[in-house]
Amino acid sequence: MTESGAAYLVKRISYFAHNDRDTLDPPCASRFTNDVRRRSPQRVGMGTYARVMPVVLLAGVLCAGQSQAAESSTQSPPELPVLKLSLKDAIEAALDKNPNVRLYKERIEAARGVSTTQLGALLPNIASSARYNNQTFYRGTIGGTPTRSDPFDIADARGTLSQSLFSWSLIERWRASRAALAVAEGESETTKNDTMATVALHYLDVLRNTETVAARTANVELYRELLAYIKSRQSGGMATGLDTARLETQLENERQRLELAKSDVERTKLILTNALGITFDSKLVLTDELKAPQEPVPTQDSAQEVAFAKRPELKAQEQRLQVSSLMLSSVKGERLPSLQAQGDYGLIGNRVDATLSTYNVGVTLSVPIFDGGQREGRIGESRSRLLQEEIKMDMVTRQITMELREAIVTLTSAKEQLRIAKDGLKAALTEVQLARERVRVLSSNTLELSNSLFSLVRARDNMIDGLFRANASRVNLARAMGQVEELK
Repeated sequence: MTESGAAYLVKRISYFAHNDRDTLDPPCASRFTNDVRRRSPQRVGMGTYARVMPVVLLAGVLCAGQSQAAESSTQSPPELPVLKLSLKDAIEAALDKNPNVRLYKERIEAARGVSTTQLGALLPNIASSARYNNQTFYRGTIGGTPTRSDPFDIADARGTLSQSLFSWSLIERWRASRAALAVAEGESETTKNDTMATVALHYLDVLRNTETVAARTANVELYRELLAYIKSRQSGGMATGLDTARLETQLENERQRLELAKSDVERTKLILTNALGITFDSKLVLTDELKAPQEPVPTQDSAQEVAFAKRPELKAQEQRLQVSSLMLSSVKGERLPSLQAQGDYGLIGNRVDATLSTYNVGVTLSVPIFDGGQREGRIGESRSRLLQEEIKMDMVTRQITMELREAIVTLTSAKEQLRIAKDGLKAALTEVQLARERVRVLSSNTLELSNSLFSLVRARDNMIDGLFRANASRVNLARAMGQVEELK
């Protein structure tokens, strides 16, 4: 029973229980209610009343159920929101929604909080306090009997101030925290650069599978057309069953590959949606197409100059070096004397309305002498960390250089492969055309035609792979140069 039908049943039962009348509102039960109304309650016995009531209630339930079914049948399923994205739009959307980018933004805020804390150690520290005591003093013993003072009150309100006048260690720690903030910002930029490149590659992957679906569809239509032509020739005795079976086999193989390509489109769209960080209920529509890149391949020297100026990994590692250097200087600064000023001012007395002002002002000079060798151990540890960061700096530089050279070589090769694929597709189309003419004019067997179709299928696949490789190499080069956001 539907929910509205059950509710209607409860309503009718409640109505009859409270009104003791044979009345129903729904039109579909009118014939039952009219029959009941024609009889007075005195003339209708309890047996007749008991027989009529279940029928009337059942009619109401069925009518309500039919009404809800009609309403539900008119409701169309909700449409998924359509999100149209170009390559540039996808890159920009990733910077707002991708979880990794958002995580590193929060790490920047954490580093900024640490820097503020270190700065606070160099700024004045002001505090206030107030107390009201009722107390006694122990006065010792007189003649062997302990004595104490009478209870008395003390009210004290006081403000205190402390200020570091000089501490090289604290100064260097604050500078190190500022450099650590720059490290967090550099790491965030690195994540953004990698995320944009990843999203761009996923975008191109969807385009490749979409082009593959179009190519597979064209192949299936071509096989069907030629199969119908060969069957007509077979009926005229100009082709054999083997020719037909061969084309049917190739047609079914291509249909299976078409279904696989369709599933790959949906799979790669899900991967792209996840990389963008948007809801999976969105329907992605990509507005760009796979096209041959027109930009010339940059020279190694010019690309390296741009990469060393823009790669965020290099900037972040430079800041890590500075952090390690400042931390070493901070630990060494613990050997130096430090100077701190302190003071307080307040009101004190036995009552709140009877107080005197008092103050205390002083300067503290701390001179470290010997701490058991702990400071030397921290200096050695900090020096080792500085050397480690210098080694990492060399590793980052070599990694950027390798990625840059690899991207240039790959892009150069991909462009050449794309040129060859274009020539191959042109030759395959010519081969199919000549094979069809040969079969039509010379009435030869269809083996050459079947082979030409296989060559065409492979040439189309090579063309799609060539376009994808060229565009993917372009993205990898932009990432290696730190210019992914400039892709279009």
